[in-house]
Amino acid sequence: MSSRSSSRGHSVWTLIVTGLAVFMAALDNLVVITALPAIQESLDTSPQDLEWTVNAYTLSFAVFLMAGAAAGDRFGRRRMFVAGLVVFTAASAACALADTSQQLIIARAVQGFGAAIVMPLTLTLLTVAVPPRRRALALGIWGALSGLAVALGPLIGGAVVEKISWEWIFWVNVPIGVVVLALSLWKLAESKHPQSTLDKTGTVLLSLGMFGVVYALVRTTEHGWASSEVLTYLIGGVALIAAFVLWELRTPHPMLPMRLFRSRSFSAVNSASLLMFAAMFGLVFLLTQFMQNIQGFSPLEAGVRMLPWTAMPVLVAPFTALLTGRLGNRLVVATGLLFEAVGLGWLALVTEVNTDYADQVPGLVLGGIGLGLFFAPVAEMAMNIVAPRDQGIASGANNTFRELGGVLGVAVLMSVFTAQGGYGSPQTFVDGLVPATWVGAAIAALGCLAILAAPRRSREQNDAWQEEQEERDGERPDTGRTDPAGPSDPTDPADVLEPSQR
Repeated sequence: MSSRSSSRGHSVWTLIVTGLAVFMAALDNLVVITALPAIQESLDTSPQDLEWTVNAYTLSFAVFLMAGAAAGDRFGRRRMFVAGLVVFTAASAACALADTSQQLIIARAVQGFGAAIVMPLTLTLLTVAVPPRRRALALGIWGALSGLAVALGPLIGGAVVEKISWEWIFWVNVPIGVVVLALSLWKLAESKHPQSTLDKTGTVLLSLGMFGVVYALVRTTEHGWASSEVLTYLIGGVALIAAFVLWELRTPHPMLPMRLFRSRSFSAVNSASLLMFAAMFGLVFLLTQFMQNIQGFSPLEAGVRMLPWTAMPVLVAPFTALLTGRLGNRLVVATGLLFEAVGLGWLALVTEVNTDYADQVPGLVLGGIGLGLFFAPVAEMAMNIVAPRDQGIASGANNTFRELGGVLGVAVLMSVFTAQGGYGSPQTFVDGLVPATWVGAAIAALGCLAILAAPRRSREQNDAWQEEQEERDGERPDTGRTDPAGPSDPTDPADVLEPSQR
C-alpha cells in the first residue's frame, strides 16, 4: 500500500471514530431534555433536582473542557481520548442504573467530565490527521454529525422514553462507546504537542474559576441573580479567572496563550459560539416543556414536532460547503446567526396557549437553517485561525465557550421566564416563554454582530504560520530544507486561507 493511500485510510478512520464520538457526546446534551418529565415522574424529583439533571452535566463539561484539551496536548491525544471514552461510557451506565435523583445527578457530572475530555480532542485529532487539502470537507462532515445529533436528540429521547423507558436514553451510549473505544485503540494514531508542558497552576485557576461562574449561573433559577450565594460564587469565579489571565501572561508555558485573543478572528469566533449556544439551548429547554406540558404532546410527539428546527442542519449541511467556498465562513456563520434570530423572533410572535403547530413551523425551519449554516463553518474557522501547535487548545477554548453559552442561555432565559411568568398555569407559562424567546432572538442577533467583527480578509493566520515557522527555525539548525509540516508547504496556507478567512 502506498504512503498516500495509507494516509488517506488513516484520515477516513479518524473521521469515523471522531464523528461517532462527537455524535454520542452532542446527542447526550439534548436527548435528556425530552425525557425530563418522565424522569421527574419516575424518580419523584423536585423541579430544582430536575434542572440539575441537565446542569450537572453542563457544569462538569464546561469546567474541564480546557483541562481536557491541555492534557491531550501534554500526555497524548489518543491516550486521553480513550480515557475520556471509558469515563463517559461507564458514567452513562451509572445514569441508567440510578435509583434516586441524587445518584443520577452525580453520574451525570461524571459523564460530563468524560465528555469534556472527548469533545475537544475529536476536533484536534481530526485536524491533525486530515491533510489541509481535504480538511474543509472533513470538518464539514464532523459538523454535520454534530448537527445530526442535535436533530435526533429530542426525537430519540422522545421515542425511547415513550416506547421503552427513560433509562435507555443512557443505555444507548454504552454500545456506541464500546465500538468507538475499540476503533480508537485499533485505528487512531497518537499525537501530542511536542513541547507541551502541563500548566498546573493555570489548570487549577481556570477550573475553579469556571466552576464558580457556571455554578452561579445555574443557581440563578432557584435563588435569583441578586442572592448572596449567586453573587459569592460569581464574584469568586470571575476573580479566579482574572488571576488565571494574569498567570497566563507571566508563565512561559501557558495553558491558554493570551496572545490568541489579540486575534480579532479568534475572539469573534468564540463570542459567536457562546451566543449561538446560549440562544439555542435556552430555547430548546423551554420549548420542549411547552410542547409537552402546555400543548399536551407526548415525548415522541414533541420530538417529532421539533424536527423542523433540529433536523434542518442535516439537510442544510451539504449546501454549506458550497456556500463557504463562495462566500467564506465568516459570512455564512453570520447568516446562520441571523436566520436563528429571525426564527426565534417568529416563534415569539406566534406563541400563545393554543398556538397552532402550523404557525410555529416557519420559525422552527428558519432556526434550523441557522443551525445548519453555523456548525461546520464555525468549527473550520476555529481551527484555521490559529497555528497548528495551538489547534488543540483552540478546540478546547471553542468548546468551552460553547458549553458556557449553553449554561448561560438556560440561566438567563429561565430568569426571564420566571420573572415574567412561571409554571402556575398554561397562561403564566406562555407569559414567561414569550419574553424569554425574544431575549433568545436578541442573543442570536448579537452573535451575528460578533462574527462580523472578524476581519473580512485576515492576515492573522499568515502571521500565525509565520510565527510558527520562525520558532521552528530558531529551534533547529538550518538544513537548507523547508519544513514539510509547516507553512513552507505551499498547499497549507492556500488551502486553509482561501475560503475560511474571507
